[in-house]
Amino acid sequence: MNLLRKPRVIFLLVCLLLAIVAIHPNPFNNGAAIRNVAANSSASFAGMESPKPQAPPMSREVITAMNNLPIRNLDDYDTFIENLPANTSISILTNKGAYTLRIEDPNNLGLTVYEAPKTNVRKGLDLQGGTRVLLQPKEPITADEMDLLIESMRQRLNVYGLSDLVIREANDLPPPLGSGAQYVVVEIAGATQEEVKDLLAQQGKFEATINNVTTFRGGDDIRNVCRSPDCSGLDPNQGCFDTSQGWVCSFRFSITLSQEAAQRFADATETLPTSAEDAGYLQDKLYLYLDGAQVDQLNVATDLRGRVVTDIQITGSGTGGSRQDAAINTLQNMKQLQTLLITGSLPVEIGIAKLDTISPQLGEEFIKNAFWVGLIAAISVAGVLYAYYRRFGVSLAVTFTMLCEVLMLFGLAALIGWNIDIAGIAGILVTVGMGVNDQVIITDETLGKKKGGPIYDWKERFKKAFFIIMAAYFTSVVSMIPLLFAGAGLLKGFAITTILGISIGVFITRPTFASVIEEITK
Repeated sequence: MNLLRKPRVIFLLVCLLLAIVAIHPNPFNNGAAIRNVAANSSASFAGMESPKPQAPPMSREVITAMNNLPIRNLDDYDTFIENLPANTSISILTNKGAYTLRIEDPNNLGLTVYEAPKTNVRKGLDLQGGTRVLLQPKEPITADEMDLLIESMRQRLNVYGLSDLVIREANDLPPPLGSGAQYVVVEIAGATQEEVKDLLAQQGKFEATINNVTTFRGGDDIRNVCRSPDCSGLDPNQGCFDTSQGWVCSFRFSITLSQEAAQRFADATETLPTSAEDAGYLQDKLYLYLDGAQVDQLNVATDLRGRVVTDIQITGSGTGGSRQDAAINTLQNMKQLQTLLITGSLPVEIGIAKLDTISPQLGEEFIKNAFWVGLIAAISVAGVLYAYYRRFGVSLAVTFTMLCEVLMLFGLAALIGWNIDIAGIAGILVTVGMGVNDQVIITDETLGKKKGGPIYDWKERFKKAFFIIMAAYFTSVVSMIPLLFAGAGLLKGFAITTILGISIGVFITRPTFASVIEEITK
């Protein structure tokens, strides 16, 4: 009982309590958590919203029932959607409210969901699956330009309907250790390559020209882009049709130009002659270009000649092996073009340096294997220490200290919103290993005997032990700093987790462990 009165032990217990509160474990949190809600989708019109990017996992909205059928996990959600007929209404019950959705396409509710989280610990992309894109500017850019680029990309992805993402700058080490290149790392949980590759790879420079005159561009020249069903979607006049190369569908949506852009359109068409083939249209067409490539051409009616027109309809198409695939691809193309028109072009031209798609199944297997390997390692360490020191208290103290370090590290990660990925788990293993090493040093210095003499004072032993521990701590921290930037910062998780872990150990758990060994010595 004297041990529980020591300030170091009390401080450790308070830190453990705060860590548990930050982690907020709830093994009974069942359902399908909402990751993203697409703009102007059935879910969006019903009032459902995407979670805030930095919202703790346990605060996210979770679907618990659909049409009064319980949704306990992701499989229940998928089964319900598969059996859902078209042109129907469904009721959705969540932990935050009830919604009624009118569904035209069961495969396009506008929801992206995942298994309901059990804790506030955020899993990195390596563990939960998704897409990681490493982007590199074509030319070196300044810090202000990099900030503008990241903000533009974040806006573009948010408009597209992807909110559970991480966008950060990463600079490689200068030569000879690295390339010294500038990068932008984009990690999008639950997204596929097809959804983000084109959206991120292209600068998104949209232009509309007529008679070789640019009339409007994406961004500032666009006042509004309609994305509601009444003025956007599959073109009812064109529909979908089968060709020798597959199915083709057409889309249409309307945009509103600024007054300046509309005036440029009027000036460019004022002197254009009527088409010789069709008297209802002008001779020149309105050509649409995206990053220098023509994506569409529109006929201009003769009654629009010289008029200041702010409302324009944009059309396009998509293909697929079946009617359904063509319709999905067409709507995807429309959504991408709408996003580029709203956000405008990126401030600099960029290219994809690396693109990875990670399966969530790999992360689940890794977590299971890491848990069992860690448990076996902890039991083995405890057994070896008991066999060497012949004191059960020492073995129990070392094992308990290991668990405390891991728990507090997870609590700190949950508190600051840091993602634990595979590199982070490697850092946790390094932290635990260094912790056991330091505890063995403390135990050996305390319980051992001075060579050639009697047992010396335990305070002197602690000083000697902590001198060794602090020297190893500062050496480890210094060695981790280059890893924050090495490999375009992809090892950042390992470096930060290791630094945080060994800091927790040196300043919280090691002093407490010394107090425990002091009691055992007495």
